[in-house]
Amino acid sequence: MDYASIGLLVIRLVFGLTFAAHGAQKLFGWFGEYGIEGTGGFFESVGIKPGKPMAALAGVSEVAGGLLFALGLFVPVAAALIVSTMLVAIVKVTGKNGYWITAEGYEYSVAIIAVSVGVALTGPGAYALGRFIG
Repeated sequence: MDYASIGLLVIRLVFGLTFAAHGAQKLFGWFGEYGIEGTGGFFESVGIKPGKPMAALAGVSEVAGGLLFALGLFVPVAAALIVSTMLVAIVKVTGKNGYWITAEGYEYSVAIIAVSVGVALTGPGAYALGRFIG
């Protein structure tokens, strides 16, 4: 049994689908969030302008990156989408609050970056669609 590939599959599914769900919050207002309108307003308030188009871009990046990551398809591209989104979050929102999430810091973002880069560097494992596409 290939435990490493099973472990990578679990990591990809949990992180990828969670990340995609965050994008769906931004795009569609699902899971208790505010959609493009509310996210766009928040983006404007932290200096990301124009708010609505940037919210749409962030949402699409999160959905696409998360789904690709979960599926194990084009994992380096998926990781780049995830990492770039998290870097913007650190620079524009959480970086000033320090490391710890309890103070609204960037701890969560760093964990997502580390997992994304780690999986991109090691490969998605045997249970990935990318293995079948080449």
